[in-house]
Amino acid sequence: MSLVQPADPKAFEQFPELPFRIKHELVGNPLLTLPEIVKLVRELPRDQIEYSSGKAEIGQDPKKVQAVDLPPEEVVKSIETAGAWMVLKRVDAHPAYRNILEQALLSVAKARGHASLDDAGFEDIQGFLFVSSPNSTTPFHTDAEDNFFVQIHGEKFFSIYDNRDHSIASVEELESSATKHRNIKYDPKFDAKGVKHQLFPGDGVFVPYQWPHWVRTADSHSISLAITWKTKAVRRRNDLYVFNSFLRGMGLPQAAPDAHPALDALKLAMMRTVQATVSPLRKSEGMRRMLRRLVLGKNANYYYNDNKAQKDKEAA
Repeated sequence: MSLVQPADPKAFEQFPELPFRIKHELVGNPLLTLPEIVKLVRELPRDQIEYSSGKAEIGQDPKKVQAVDLPPEEVVKSIETAGAWMVLKRVDAHPAYRNILEQALLSVAKARGHASLDDAGFEDIQGFLFVSSPNSTTPFHTDAEDNFFVQIHGEKFFSIYDNRDHSIASVEELESSATKHRNIKYDPKFDAKGVKHQLFPGDGVFVPYQWPHWVRTADSHSISLAITWKTKAVRRRNDLYVFNSFLRGMGLPQAAPDAHPALDALKLAMMRTVQATVSPLRKSEGMRRMLRRLVLGKNANYYYNDNKAQKDKEAA
């Protein structure tokens, strides 16, 4: 079996437009176990670790998320009882985890007749490792990349909704999700339009770019890995979202991407110039923090626990 493959081979016929279930062979990889994840937590920069209470609503207001009063390492060590949800971001920066991601995507590329990751259009490959306590909820949100989500340990319920239905998520909400906070507004009426997947170790699901979803763990702790990438089209749209959001924040209304192609081309040229200048600065965690606040607003660094401590101090 390929390292990652669709449960139904016909699913590749509409890839990457529609979601589908997948099977994988990553269960048992020692790097995806709690002892090795504890080691990874020690190595990652603090801005690549986000965690909070797993007792969240599906439509959770990100400004009212409950904090977990434990250091990151202790959250992982006590995940069965911590009542927490954690994501380790950009694990692709670690060579061993990068290899897992690339080998998984290469198996997909070859299954689709491509000789390499580049040939298959897999760019900006990233990995996000999730560790969640029993009965934890990941609120309703979208992600700004394509994603093979694989379940490693425990059971999860993964509900996906069609992003082409703008009664679920408007263009404005999709822009905000890609540039500010991933959570979007949820209405229980949406559930009639969603598809729920029950995932056990060895199962997974392909989640297309910006398809809304929410996730809940079952009665044991969960370990999951999101294997993500961006195509040229996705990178283009994300860049336009960022540029439009920045201008909108200055009080300048913007049309959705593709409404004015010539103007979009100008925005992209300016965006790429800025990226070339800013990219070297992002090697510093402090600079990344400052840039996020400058471009995305004062709440952009919400996942630092000191933000929560400061808010509690101000409220007292």
